[in-house]
Amino acid sequence: MESYTYLLLLAIILLSTKVFGILTERVHLPQVVGALLAGIIMGPSGFGVLESTDFLVKAAEIGVIMLMFTAGIDTDMKELKETGVQASVIAVLGVFVPLLLCGGLYFFFFCGGEPTAYNLLKSAFMGSVFSATSVSITVETLNEMGKLKTRTGTTLLSAALIDDIIGIVVLSVLSAFSSGDSDPVQVLVHIVLFFAFVLVVGLVVRRVFSYIAEDHWHSRRVAVWALAFCLLMAYCAEEWFGVADITGAYFAGLILCNVTKARKFVAKKFTVTSYMVFTPVFFASVGMKTNLRDMNSSILVFALLLVLAAVLSKVVGCGLGGLACRLSQHQSLVVGIGMVARSEVALMVAQRGISAGMIDPSILPAIVLAVICSALLTPVLLKMAISKGPELA
Repeated sequence: MESYTYLLLLAIILLSTKVFGILTERVHLPQVVGALLAGIIMGPSGFGVLESTDFLVKAAEIGVIMLMFTAGIDTDMKELKETGVQASVIAVLGVFVPLLLCGGLYFFFFCGGEPTAYNLLKSAFMGSVFSATSVSITVETLNEMGKLKTRTGTTLLSAALIDDIIGIVVLSVLSAFSSGDSDPVQVLVHIVLFFAFVLVVGLVVRRVFSYIAEDHWHSRRVAVWALAFCLLMAYCAEEWFGVADITGAYFAGLILCNVTKARKFVAKKFTVTSYMVFTPVFFASVGMKTNLRDMNSSILVFALLLVLAAVLSKVVGCGLGGLACRLSQHQSLVVGIGMVARSEVALMVAQRGISAGMIDPSILPAIVLAVICSALLTPVLLKMAISKGPELA
């Protein structure tokens, strides 16, 4: 007899993530935190109401693909051009300092000090989780204080966008190396071919969508074709090139981000579709896998140090980038603190690492704790830094 349990599980996920999301939003935290808490509380760590099924796994994967496409299509290329050089320097250091610091912490704790290729790859994957930035909290804080349109605020936002792009490229490289192919040359060839494929497909698809959008930018068929393109790019990235499917989805969004007329319409439709079903399932599934009952003293110590490393790596990395670009010490500090928050992308990379066998599921609670703490600390530290320093330019 066919089971309809999946309907009950889906209803519980949608209700609980929305309720907890509203609660966290009222204390000025992103709804992502609420969705994670819903998964933790309703999953094995809490009441045990939710359990992972094949349906939920597939729905969560679609959710993460749609999230990455939305991140890509929301990229503002004009903003990147305005502060390109400064933002690029800040972003590069903002990616590689967390990569080294957080990855090094994992290597020290769980790799026994053995610098084998496998251990280094696992450590790099762990570091890449904390490379990407989520600036939604920073934007809200800067806007509240009237500092969003300053030079510092614009530089910070551009650096966060470039930060995500570099982080996705790093993830692509690591995913290719973790696919089981031991030949570095072949892996690099696959990666080069993937980006060549993105370039060629991008030139063609952008022209096609620009032509269609002239008269039909407000038509639902454009959103449907965009979704089909997103899924095809995700499939091709994973199956043809050994690159993460979320990388293909992200670049699909980047390709369409300059189709001016259709961009906002497609982004709006994707947001509604993903946040109605698929995105809550993804965040709840991460929470469900975060089994706090399996935490021991070693993982707890690692979690606390990981929180410290996650915060310091962005403040130091992005702050040094700001100083290198001749920002003042105060501006550099504000930029560094503004880049501390992690959210969706960190969780997506962690999920990818677990699927690839590069990240042990037992340390997922430490990752989730670091993500939540970074979201909590960013607005507090940012307000302190801005209020106690000179006026931002």
